[in-house]
Amino acid sequence: MTKRPMKSSRPRALPAPALVSVVDDDESVRESLPDLLREFGFAAQAFASADEFLMSECVSATRCLILDIAMPGMSGPELQHELTVRGHAIRIIFITARGNGVLRGQLIARGAVDCLFKPISAQELKAALDTALPRS
Repeated sequence: MTKRPMKSSRPRALPAPALVSVVDDDESVRESLPDLLREFGFAAQAFASADEFLMSECVSATRCLILDIAMPGMSGPELQHELTVRGHAIRIIFITARGNGVLRGQLIARGAVDCLFKPISAQELKAALDTALPRS
């Protein structure tokens, strides 16, 4: 008589959603983007400054960073450089209210996934996230 393996009655645990962190000095962005990210199926955390993000426990867990370019204190590109120096390979989507195609090209050449211009549509953010964090 051959024994069959017993099926587990416990449901399989689903993987935790990827953490996407938002760093922007604009409070309205910090309030609205995390809700949209959760609708897209991501975990989300928001920070008012680069320093606040760097001092958080979220740095090592963040898979993608939505990062404002111009902020008081450390700028978005400066944070990108600091993360590289510290050995954190986090995918970055820059956002800006004051930008142009030249700046976008420079940021992508330095390793950014994309650079979106405010106001950002849900569709363009979703497309950038799909590029940054492809799901199978």
